[in-house]
Parts: sequence; C-alpha cells; structure tokens
Amino acid sequence: MPFPETKRVIYKKNPLDQVICQLRFPPVLKIDAEIPADFQDRIREDFPNFKETSTWKVEGPQGEKGLIPLDLLKQAIQSSGNKNYEFSSEDDQWKVNLTRTFMALTANEYERWEKYKEKLDVPLKALIDIYSPAHFSRIGLRYIDVIRRSALKLDDSNWSDLIQSYILGILSSPEVEKHIQNYQSQYEIRLSDKESIVRIITKFVETADGGEVCYRIDSDFLKTGKTNISDAMDKLNYFNVRASRLIQWCITEKLHKALEPQTL
Repeated sequence: MPFPETKRVIYKKNPLDQVICQLRFPPVLKIDAEIPADFQDRIREDFPNFKETSTWKVEGPQGEKGLIPLDLLKQAIQSSGNKNYEFSSEDDQWKVNLTRTFMALTANEYERWEKYKEKLDVPLKALIDIYSPAHFSRIGLRYIDVIRRSALKLDDSNWSDLIQSYILGILSSPEVEKHIQNYQSQYEIRLSDKESIVRIITKFVETADGGEVCYRIDSDFLKTGKTNISDAMDKLNYFNVRASRLIQWCITEKLHKALEPQTL
C-alpha cells in the first residue's frame, strides 16, 4: 500500500511517453572544471552523441502544449550557469544529462524496467568510479503516461469510462465533462516506506499533429535526504514496483484491456 498489489504487466500499446531517473548529489566541482572525457569514454558505446550547454534544457513530453511544470522550471533556474553535458543514443531515444549536482537518464522509448536499468547502470557506474559523489541527496523516478484515445480505438469513450473516478474528480461527471475547457489536478501521497512520496499531476494535453485532447498522468516518485550510493538502486526498484501498481490503480478495466496487457 497505498496502492494495491497487482500482477506485473507490460502493455503492448504502451502509454508511457517518458521515463526519467534523476540522481542529485552534493556539488562535484570537477564536473564543471574539466571536460568529462573519461565519463564519455565509459558510456560512448550506448550514448555516442554529445553536446554541452550552460543550462539544463527542460523539455515537456512529446506532443504536449502547455506550461512547464513549476518543479521542472525551478530545476532549470537552479542549474542556470552550470555546465550541462548531454550524451544521447544514436536514435536520440535515450539521453544522459550530467551536471555538477545531478545525473539524469531520460528514455523516450521505454519497454520494461530491466532494460532501463541496464541503460542506467552504465552512466551510474561511470559517475561513481570517476566522480565519487559523497551520497545522493535526492532520488527521483518519474513516469509520464499519455492516454490517446484514437490510438486505442476509443474515440467515442468518455474519460470516465477509462480513468477511475477518484483520479478524475470533476471530470467523472458525464454532464460536466463535455463542458470542461481545461483541467489539471495534483496530489502528493506518502509511500509506505515513510521516507518517499509520489507527486501525481494529471492534466489535459494536446497532440502536435492535430490537437487531439489526451489525458496525461505524471507520476514523480522521489526521496529527499541523504541516501548511500549503494542503496540507490534498491530505492529505484521500490519506486518501479509502486509505479506499476499506480498506473493500474488509476485506469479502468476497459482501458487496461485496450492497452493489451501481457503478464510477466
């Protein structure tokens, strides 16, 4: 709990738009002081492309119109003026960002947790071996799901048919739903480990290729405070299990079946 246990599944019609892991640590000035050539050598096989900026470029999920979430905007401001090294895969679907205060891995093409961990393991080991961060001050794992009805042949379905009423709030009223012009809600829930939370933001977003209104579920699992380097992966595994439970808790059986679940 707080989310009920469920069978682990992967969806053939995967609604995940992005998965982001960010590991923050006390400033390592060496990262700003010199080009991270050794770090690049360690990860080059998986992330051959490179560019450098002075700020962390904040990007919303693909196809979204709207404001940048406040927490991301704050991160961008805090990173302003610091060097940001970006390493990406050949197809640009995977990206590592390295600054003097954090490392992040972004996946725009997510299949399953085991593959994501394999990708994360490469830059994480390089970070530890080369820069020896004292500890992690914040661990975050963020899942951004976008429900696009046309892709699931559910064009005629109301959101109340697809998303649970306790998530929808006012949208769960059939009489009101068709009149709502804009929608956003935010929740913070403490997890059962009593040291982590999940911040859930749900909102309407529009596709860039035609303006279809989609439903976004943005689940940011995070722990602040000192975490030993050796304990980081256990916490990320914990977040992943809760994320799998959370998305199934948010959606109805109708949407669950439309996504074509495959039990692992």
